[in-house]
Amino acid sequence: MHGTDPQRNEPPGFVGGTLDRVDHIRTNPALLAETFADPAARRLVLDGLEPVEVDGALLLEPIEIDARVKDHVLLGVDPAGRPIFARLLAELTGGAGATPRSRGLVGQVSAQELALYGTARSLLHWHARHRFCAVCGEATEPVKAGWARQCGICKAEHFPRVDPVSIMLAEFDGKVLLGRQHAWPPGRYSALAGFIEPGETIEEAVARELFEEAGIRVHDVRYVMSQPWPFPSSLMIACIAQASGDALTLDATEIEDAFWCDADGVRAAMAGEPDAPFIAPPHMAVAWHLLDRWLAGVAPREPSA
Repeated sequence: MHGTDPQRNEPPGFVGGTLDRVDHIRTNPALLAETFADPAARRLVLDGLEPVEVDGALLLEPIEIDARVKDHVLLGVDPAGRPIFARLLAELTGGAGATPRSRGLVGQVSAQELALYGTARSLLHWHARHRFCAVCGEATEPVKAGWARQCGICKAEHFPRVDPVSIMLAEFDGKVLLGRQHAWPPGRYSALAGFIEPGETIEEAVARELFEEAGIRVHDVRYVMSQPWPFPSSLMIACIAQASGDALTLDATEIEDAFWCDADGVRAAMAGEPDAPFIAPPHMAVAWHLLDRWLAGVAPREPSA
């Protein structure tokens, strides 16, 4: 029965952080230095941008006495009172996308530690890619405990970017619209998604993306949940919208295929049944939880006679 699967009680990947982000320390150099020198302080160990997991936990290490605070980002203070830092990267290696190693962290560590890793990965990637001022082109330096960079010449401040993405299910006559990208494994379908553009509301972005990619008009857009996605720095904003019709006109440059699926088909896919009409997105993705929330709102399957 719905609700008995323990996965349904787990949040999407990178959701569930418990760090106090201590803005009052970030903006106070004296407090920051004191926090960095705290014997309880720990540094999150990373291999470039990749996680380092040991015995089901992220690897944390004491900070050596001669380390410099300006080479680190203060991620926050954990519930045990330990300040947690991450070392800035000397250079960026590898791409911005998720890797088997970073995806494999899901289920290996707690939701809190996965959220910690996601925060660190996004911040370190941003610093490595934004070493120069977007105003005058001169070099920038980390400030505010690594939560900003400042130009040494024009003094412009730059802050870590977060790219909002709408991810949505369109509903019509008891079915939801599912699509697949060209590069996905055979059979994988998920919710449609797209970046929110300047000057748009979330609702307007949902309606625009569904029309651009699938040719459908929607109304009554409802927010469901969100998920930070640190590859490199998106915020997935999950919604459900009501479609005015089910005729599809696909943008083949964006999606390879799309179809309307009823609740029984979604249930079968979520359960991993071999004869399901599609392969569901992974549990770590907010799309899995969006489908689960949709199922919770539709009529339950009638028991067999």
